[in-house]
Amino acid sequence: MFEHFFQCPYCWEDISMLLDNSIRQQTYLEDCEVCCNPIEITPQFIENELISFLAENIEQ
Repeated sequence: MFEHFFQCPYCWEDISMLLDNSIRQQTYLEDCEVCCNPIEITPQFIENELISFLAENIEQ
């Protein structure tokens, strides 16, 4: 597992998530731990290294 820190696209608070670095690319929804809004998370790994991370507001 890989811990990644980023800003929530709704409340702009700094939060962290544990990402599964054994999966090269995935997209899923997870609620912000501060404001509880759903965030679309898209991490991408190559050789267990995070190369791309998107945290997007799904209400756009």
